[in-house]
Amino acid sequence: MTPAAETLLGPLPLMPVLIAWTGVMISVPLVARRGENGRRRAITIGVYAQAILVIVYLTSLWPRAITLRAILFVPLLGWFAEFLGSRTGIPFGRYHYTEALQPQIFRVPLIIPLAWLMMLPPAWAVADAILPQGPAWITAIIAAAAFTAWDLFLDPHLVRWRFWQWEDRGRFYLEIPLTNFLGWFGWAWFITILVEPLSLQGTPLLLVYVLTWLFQFGGHMVFWKMPVSGLVGFFAMGLPAVAALWSLLNH
Repeated sequence: MTPAAETLLGPLPLMPVLIAWTGVMISVPLVARRGENGRRRAITIGVYAQAILVIVYLTSLWPRAITLRAILFVPLLGWFAEFLGSRTGIPFGRYHYTEALQPQIFRVPLIIPLAWLMMLPPAWAVADAILPQGPAWITAIIAAAAFTAWDLFLDPHLVRWRFWQWEDRGRFYLEIPLTNFLGWFGWAWFITILVEPLSLQGTPLLLVYVLTWLFQFGGHMVFWKMPVSGLVGFFAMGLPAVAALWSLLNH
């Protein structure tokens, strides 16, 4: 096994966690085919599985205080952004959650802030691989862009599943407003600057980002029949994913 592969796969004792997560993510589109209840179950299983994976790896990689700061601040600030956004239109644009995802806290599904936690640390790992030991504000920009690229996959198929609805018509697929992606970028940058994460360069969280990219592409193209968002998301997430892998392999 090459040194790069060893760093991506992580320590042997944690391999079962990575393997279990992979199995769960493969099952998500299959579960989602079982109607409305299947879709709710699929998104719930996928988010919880990846959030647990992220917490396990952060706990193994960082000091306790920094880990706690990340796993508390990321979902809390993610929830606040969704609470504010669904009422005022800031920072994403005007939208509201339906009753599909439960439970909810002040009409924001509990699972939504966990989605911020499940994907922002993998985006940090991507940024750290692309720009090792770079200035914090530039690394945060790269991480925010990598995180926002994921939403080009996420938003269209969850809008189609009617988990939330946009009140203002936009120019992206399914009339999603471009302000949504600007809001994701800005808020992800802000959270990253506030949390001040330690380096995740070459950790399994980079592999999680890469596999999420491939799983989402396969889901959109094969299971959900959404080629527009599938291709857009493939290139948007693929750019930071490939750049990170290239950087890792050449250091």
